[in-house]
Amino acid sequence: MKVFTAHVREDRAPVLMREGFAWSAAIYGPLWLAGHRAWVPAALVLAGEVSAGFLVPDAYVGFVFLAWRWLFGFLGPDLRRWALEARGYTLAHVVAAPDVDAAFARLLTARPDLADDEIPALRAP
Repeated sequence: MKVFTAHVREDRAPVLMREGFAWSAAIYGPLWLAGHRAWVPAALVLAGEVSAGFLVPDAYVGFVFLAWRWLFGFLGPDLRRWALEARGYTLAHVVAAPDVDAAFARLLTARPDLADDEIPALRAP
């Protein structure tokens, strides 16, 4: 089972975030945050990587880069969550499910108020 957090904002579809280590965040770094519209954390992480490249001695750059990305794999989802809160989303529910579709179904079962006909992304095609 995977654990997902559901973040909601009025007139928007809920955003489900998987908890735990994010391999895509560790591999792609600030591009992963930019892809999730977390612009400020992406800029901060990019600035940290660039400044580390200038400040760390050449013999340790590879190790520091790998350690930085490993840390980012753990902290990336928290930075994304912070960016969602800055955009007005609030934590609505925590759901355990095998995948994101099952998590969304469990979320709507637990919180039927989120299945509103006024939210465009939740309307049937």
